[in-house]
Order: sequence, then C-alpha cells, then structure tokens
Amino acid sequence: MCKVELQKLLPIDVKGWQQGSVAEECNKDDLIEILTQRSNAQRLIIAQIYNDSYGQDLVTELKEKLSDHFKEVMVGLMYPPAFFDAHELRHAMKGAGTDENCLIEILASRTNSEIYAINEVYMMQFGAPLQEDIDSETSGHFRDALMILAQGAREEGYGYEDQEMAAQDATVLWEACQDKTGEHKDMLQDILCKRSYQQLWQAFEQFQLVSGQDIVQAISNCYDGRFQELLVAVVLCVRDKASYFAYKLYTAIYDFGFHNRTVIRILISRSELDLMTIKRTYKERYGNSLSQDIRQYASGHYEAALMAICTGDAEDY
Repeated sequence: MCKVELQKLLPIDVKGWQQGSVAEECNKDDLIEILTQRSNAQRLIIAQIYNDSYGQDLVTELKEKLSDHFKEVMVGLMYPPAFFDAHELRHAMKGAGTDENCLIEILASRTNSEIYAINEVYMMQFGAPLQEDIDSETSGHFRDALMILAQGAREEGYGYEDQEMAAQDATVLWEACQDKTGEHKDMLQDILCKRSYQQLWQAFEQFQLVSGQDIVQAISNCYDGRFQELLVAVVLCVRDKASYFAYKLYTAIYDFGFHNRTVIRILISRSELDLMTIKRTYKERYGNSLSQDIRQYASGHYEAALMAICTGDAEDY
C-alpha cells in the first residue's frame, strides 16, 4: 500500500530534480485522495517512508509546494494530535493578536491525557511552558481558568458520583452567579475546571433545582466577556462535546464569515474522534448538512480537501 501511495506522492518530491529539470507540479487530487483517507498514524508512517525513500521531509515539501488554506489543511493532517493542538495554541497567542476562541475551544474540550501531551509538545517545540504563555497573553479570571484547564487537573473516574458534593457545588455555583465577587469567581472556576464530568452532570441537575435556571443561562446572565465564554464552553463540553463542536462550526461559518482556521482545526482534530456525530448533530440542529455549508464558502482543492475529511452518508450532499 505505501509503495503505491508513495508513487502517487512522488510529483511533490525530487523526481523532477533527479531528472535534471524543474520539479513537477503537485498532483493535488492524489494528495487529497491519500492524506485525507488515512489515519494520522498511517500518515506518519507514509511520511517516514517518504523521507527514507527520497531523502525529503514530506511536511516541508507540502509547505513549499502548496499555498493558502489548502496548504493549512494538508500540513495540519500530517501532525500528531498533540503537536497540532500545541501549534494551534502557539499561533493563537503569538500570532497577530490573541485568538481567545482557539484557547477556549482547545483547553475546554481536551481530556487530561490530551492536555498532558500538549504541554509536553509545547515545551519541546517552543522552549516555554504553555502556562507561561497563557499567563503573559491573557488576563483576569479568564487567564486563571485557562491556567487551571492547562494543568489537566480535572478529576477522573467513572461509576460513582457524590450526591452531597453535587448539592454543595450547585449551591456554590448559584451563589457565584449572584454575588460575582473575586472569591466566588475562584470557586466557580475551580468547580467547573476541576470536577469530573460525571460529578458536574449531577451538580448541574442540582443547580436547576436550586435556582430554577439552567446553568448556561445563569452564567450568561451573570457574567460577560471571555470568562463567560470559557465557562459556558466547559459546561457544553461536559454535556455533549459533539454538540459543542457542531455549534462552534456553525458560528465559525455563519457568525464569523467562514473562519477558515477554526473550520480546519475542528475537522482535523475531531476527524478520528467524533466527527460523524458532530455532522449528524449539525444537521439536526441547523438544517443544512455541514458539507452543504462548507461548499457555500470553500472552493477548489481547498473545498475538495475539507469535503474529503467530511466524507459521510449520501444525505450530506
């Protein structure tokens, strides 16, 4: 399999130079066919064999031969998940301005093990701890909550929930939505960023009983800005990550005029996890399929690459 695929990839390597002429133009259709339809582990193997066979780094070749958003997709597919997330976080903080939406999306949704891997790659790649950059590029309780999430300190465990603790947490959450002091904000973010998903489920049910409100509604009514957005993202991820990412895709497409980087990031990062569920939820909630909405805004090989990642049932088309 790899030998055949490498022959298809050969036009982007040194084939032309070996023949004493300018390297051939990339066959973008073959790139899409191969790289979008393989797992990340398979792509890493292909990249290693490519390097061993032709003495060229595949990622470097993709960066040099491709351009614009199509390049972002194809290069992004070649990164292991933690490497991809680490680079997205770095770009969010060290690019032009700070992309708080990216910080919220990644740090609110990743598991402890994923966070640990991101931290390791971030330090290795950029020579500084992730938390150090978060501390310098953000501020206030938004920064504090991000710092907790970046520690990967969420409690884990299945099959046991403490009902008494859930009732206590619900009371604290309600008080934090009423008083909004610094101390209450600290308690609010500690609960939402450290309790297990199972424990938070119970706390949210208790919150409804105590306050008569849904926790998302209460947070949105009591807080604003990035701190509010982060807390709401955590709640949405606790309840249903697929629904959260469907919502993020919809807002990226319609509220931000097709925010390319967000669409690319979500499709790549969720492609081997829950993208099929995200697509199904997207269509149920917003009417159009994700594929239909992508085709309205993307074109050419960029569109083809996104569509190939999204490949699903005929109802998508």
